[in-house]
Amino acid sequence: MLPLGLSYALGWPPRPWHQEIASGLGILAFSIILVEFILSGRFKRISTGIGMDVTMRVHQVMARVALAFAVVHPLFYQGSVSGGSRPWDETRQLSLTTDLTALATGILAYLLLPALILSAASRTKQEYKYESWRFTHGIGALLLAGLLLHHTIAAGRYGSHSVLTVMWSAMVAIAVGSLLFVYLFKPLGQRRRPWRVVSRRRLTPKQWELVIGPDGHNGLVYEAGQFVCLNVGNSVFSLHENPFSISSAPAEGPEISFVIKELGDFTGSLERLGPDTFAYLDGPHGSLTINGRQDPGVVLVAGGVGIAPMLSILRQNRFADVPKDIKLIYGNRMKNQIVYREELAAENAVFALSEPQEDWDGETGVIDGALLDRVLTPDHYAQWLFVLCGPAVMMDVVEDHLIAQGTPSDRILLERFDYD
Repeated sequence: MLPLGLSYALGWPPRPWHQEIASGLGILAFSIILVEFILSGRFKRISTGIGMDVTMRVHQVMARVALAFAVVHPLFYQGSVSGGSRPWDETRQLSLTTDLTALATGILAYLLLPALILSAASRTKQEYKYESWRFTHGIGALLLAGLLLHHTIAAGRYGSHSVLTVMWSAMVAIAVGSLLFVYLFKPLGQRRRPWRVVSRRRLTPKQWELVIGPDGHNGLVYEAGQFVCLNVGNSVFSLHENPFSISSAPAEGPEISFVIKELGDFTGSLERLGPDTFAYLDGPHGSLTINGRQDPGVVLVAGGVGIAPMLSILRQNRFADVPKDIKLIYGNRMKNQIVYREELAAENAVFALSEPQEDWDGETGVIDGALLDRVLTPDHYAQWLFVLCGPAVMMDVVEDHLIAQGTPSDRILLERFDYD
């Protein structure tokens, strides 16, 4: 809102109301687009505070808001007098510019913004790889910021003022700086703190345990339940990195382990991954932690590979001076998908299978309200902390049931990364 406020504070004579609305919508759209750079930067202060999933959801929603403002912005100028600059109209009070060089950048931005948003919204349906999309999205965002800066200063009534010109230039510099930090300065820092693959072993037909260790440094300071973006076997500047929850406990030592399910190109190549392969970490990120919580106990609800952060929490709890009471509910489709079954059974975990075999004697079906009611008591719902990780459908069902049972939302921790 700052650019809008500064524009208003200039005290220039008002134009027709539709022109002022047009300028205001353009100012807000440009401001939102520049804030989007910060929201997508994976800054730890944000990701460990309110959660990276929240910032990315805001990033997605606000992009659509900016698009709506930008699309409507020029339509409100209809009916305005146009023409070249007039000596007595330094503030562009009477007419709109028809200078093609000033308008062309705005027209190009007008076309580029929806293209960027539509490509992001349909990314999972496209054939090109995530890394290719991420690169083109970043280049497109840079181009968009440059086009809008020129258009705002050259064609905008308020952007032409020296104070506003400096402000817009500074905001664009900060936005571009955030990209340089993510793609240049952060990798340079990672190169000074490399990791190496210590081991990898198959846990189930489709899940692996990957262990990496620090190479020449003390390791990573993190909390149980957090995740990192992992780059294995590529240049430190490579875009081939994937988010994985840490499954080891901070108190276990400097080595870090992950539970990884075979899905994409990288996870499908784990079998060919050799020891001592270089790796780089960006993190830690995430707010799925129980440190500092005063709840009498914790219920961990995991589905599939969502068990990884729960393992970290369980393992770290064993090192606590006063361990918390923890109850784990762990769901899978089949028995051969359960990882670390003996370790988790020793923690009195509740196993649930949606496609059980005849010899299965545990819970059956998906994790839903009925299953929760069978294994939990009213005290659990009323007093304990709930930590959820797994498929989006499972988390939706569980969260809705907890709220229906009276569990306050501040005692339900979860992170989402799949959006519409």
